[in-house]
Amino acid sequence: MGEPAARQRDHAYSSFTDKLLSRDIQPGQFVSQRELVELTGMPLGAIREMIPRLEADGLIRTSPKRGLQILSIDLDLIRNAFQLRRIIEGEAFASFCRTAQDDDLARIARAHAEMREEAARGVTPDVLERAQRMDWAFHDHVVDHMQNRIVSDIYRVNSIKIRLIRNENTRMLPELVVSVMDEHMPIVEALIARDEAATVAAIQAHINSARSRALEFE
Repeated sequence: MGEPAARQRDHAYSSFTDKLLSRDIQPGQFVSQRELVELTGMPLGAIREMIPRLEADGLIRTSPKRGLQILSIDLDLIRNAFQLRRIIEGEAFASFCRTAQDDDLARIARAHAEMREEAARGVTPDVLERAQRMDWAFHDHVVDHMQNRIVSDIYRVNSIKIRLIRNENTRMLPELVVSVMDEHMPIVEALIARDEAATVAAIQAHINSARSRALEFE
């Protein structure tokens, strides 16, 4: 038997976002449903069912007579995506500061210290990739810790947009690894101290720094 339609739709969505973030699909590009079939390797039915979800998430829009247009990166996207990120993560990190388990905070602190030390010795492609994954996982973990599916879903879509912006101009470059870890350390230290105000101030400063890097390229 074939794969259930809902699962095919989910796989098509995941494949589309993977292709988008890897730049096999370009921001602002026009594509047809048939081209998406070729790009994702998913059947046409799954692509057609995926499109309303992509439209609702703001990742594509339907243009009469021209087909489907991929999300474009512009000043409004950068400002709006980072504003939403500040709103969600401000609440998420405040909650995490109050409710996270001590061993979870110790694990996060240890991972950051080890990555900071390793990056200071030299940033290889492997170190860069692991630092980027750790950066994303840290933020995702804190947001998911709220156990609010609505917020997590909104954050997930916004994260795709943020990461698309980063691919354009604010991805973690080798020379940024140590500085990004240095921005994370005050957040981690405030969490360990259970200082909610300092935690929120530190995460907002970190997000503002990433936003500034993005705006420099506009």
